[in-house]
Amino acid sequence: MECVGLSQVVFFDLVQERIARVEERMLSQTERHNRELRAAVGHLVASGGKRVRPAVALLTGEMLAGDEERLITLAAAIEMLHTATLVHDDLIDGSLLRRGIPTINAHWTPGATVLTGDFIFAAAAKLAAETDSVAVMHLFAETLAVMVNGEITQMFASHGVADRENYYRRIYAKTASMFVLATGAAAYLSPVDAAQEAAVRRYGRAIGMAFQIVDDILDFVGDQAAVGKPVGSDLRDGLVTLPAIYYWESHPSDADMGQVLGGDFSGAHVDRLIESIRNSDAVRQALEEARDFVRQAVDSLDAFPPGPAQQALIALAHYIVEREV
Repeated sequence: MECVGLSQVVFFDLVQERIARVEERMLSQTERHNRELRAAVGHLVASGGKRVRPAVALLTGEMLAGDEERLITLAAAIEMLHTATLVHDDLIDGSLLRRGIPTINAHWTPGATVLTGDFIFAAAAKLAAETDSVAVMHLFAETLAVMVNGEITQMFASHGVADRENYYRRIYAKTASMFVLATGAAAYLSPVDAAQEAAVRRYGRAIGMAFQIVDDILDFVGDQAAVGKPVGSDLRDGLVTLPAIYYWESHPSDADMGQVLGGDFSGAHVDRLIESIRNSDAVRQALEEARDFVRQAVDSLDAFPPGPAQQALIALAHYIVEREV
């Protein structure tokens, strides 16, 4: 199925008013709490981002005729969860900027930054509970466990590994699991059958996988100033992403890649390898794989009759592989 008659940016317009309500719900979680904490959460919400995850939850719920108020609460829980992971990720990575805006750890001590992230995790869980769905709460907790386990596994068992299955597991845990949360939890709040729930879960997984693959491509070809980190930063950290895997599969004798896989993640050979990957066919191959996931996502929506929300979800899927940092 193809998207007909709907611009691939219009899907944000369809949920703009509801996204504003999601942000209000997020900010309300700091009422009666510490002034500095309120300021920190306000800074994070104002820092924005595209709000893709709450948009997915809202559009999925609209397509499935779910209760709007509960979907707003769900979308706020999901975006709070995402925000909390970014706070901790920025601290772990030592990042002082995100989207060109100072991070929390650029201003606060590591201890205060960790506690801020912990508070936002707690607020996200509270919002998930306010959907009054045990199934949503269970999926929320399960997703958080998957994400944290994935991060720990990445720290201890993924450096210098050029293995597709390892990569797919890693990006599912890191990114796709939260998109499955967005679609699966929206289904729990809607009058659907098991087949429809499975279809939107497939959609969530597919767009989540595509989303992270595109992020990994932009790590090689994106504008450094816009990305906010050096080109090829994942490879410099020892993480072999899909473009590098494609390159290795077609250049198994590359000495620079051999050094990286041997555990040497710094030096002139890394700079040469990044440039080799950028100039090879690996980026195109990785992008085509992301597009394959998008096609899977769009196909999963055949289970539903056409309508504005369904068409918006199709447009959102295409946006994922066409976005620029």
